[in-house]
Amino acid sequence: MSVLDELREMTKVVADTGEIEQIKRYRPRDATTNPSLLYKAAQQEAYRDLVEDAVRFGESEGADERRRLEAVIDKLFVNFGAEILQAIPGRVSTEVDARLSFNVERSIEKAHRLIELYEAAGVDRERVLIKLASTWEGFRAAERLEREGIHCNMTLMFALPQAVAAAQVGATLISPFVGRIYDWFRKNEGVDDIPIERDPGVANVHEIYAYLKRFGHPVEVMGASFRKADQVVELAGCDLLTISPDLLEQLEQRDGPVERKLDAEAAKRAEIEPIELDEPAFRWRMNEDPMATEKLAEGIRRFHADLEKLRGYVAERIGVAA
Repeated sequence: MSVLDELREMTKVVADTGEIEQIKRYRPRDATTNPSLLYKAAQQEAYRDLVEDAVRFGESEGADERRRLEAVIDKLFVNFGAEILQAIPGRVSTEVDARLSFNVERSIEKAHRLIELYEAAGVDRERVLIKLASTWEGFRAAERLEREGIHCNMTLMFALPQAVAAAQVGATLISPFVGRIYDWFRKNEGVDDIPIERDPGVANVHEIYAYLKRFGHPVEVMGASFRKADQVVELAGCDLLTISPDLLEQLEQRDGPVERKLDAEAAKRAEIEPIELDEPAFRWRMNEDPMATEKLAEGIRRFHADLEKLRGYVAERIGVAA
């Protein structure tokens, strides 16, 4: 068996791509998209019908250019998500505008809009995860959405306090980022690489996974943002792993066996102190972690920049100002 096949025996594999053909090839359980992936996919001839349908939908929203632009973008996310869901048995994650990362009400409003569009397309909300940034405001939005039966994927997660906050509000899934943590420490240490046995991104997921399983939190842990195949292998046994097509190919070409690295039953026996978080405690813990603070802010900026590229492409397509 390949490493990828062995991983599938103990972990749900998620495809980190918006390209349907790649998803069909690797047969993941779930899939996740973002504005950057959609920007690339939307320009391909294979997905022309999905783009044109979104454009027509925007025209039905009236003459207001801003409203039309946002309508096309929302529908584009949903069109690609619905198409992806035809190729997988599980769920697709759809991202809320990064500009709303500190706005509870607007985040909830956008989530409602996306779910409304999915349901109008015949997609049950159980198959959709709304991606929210792991800010204090993002957790407050997730808390209310989860009570309504709208499931949330807390993204841009870099530290244990974020995971604890997500668990406290009943978020369905969290996405701790491995590669971006690795990048930060590699840059700060002035080295080209960090050995896998002390990779700080991998260690962060181990810590988060152990804490959540030790205290019985049902939130699913999905390792994300990998830079190399060994990082993926070191998280074998994690609830889910979202993996880019190039790394999926590498894992498919490598032979097993794969050793389980994360085990829920073992975590339940770990000696870990519980953490109590209110808003001041959360903000202080994040303040004391320069890596998490910097990468969260940078991640929001990058997500916004990616969406601006998509917004510019759509604006040019429909002849309005971006």
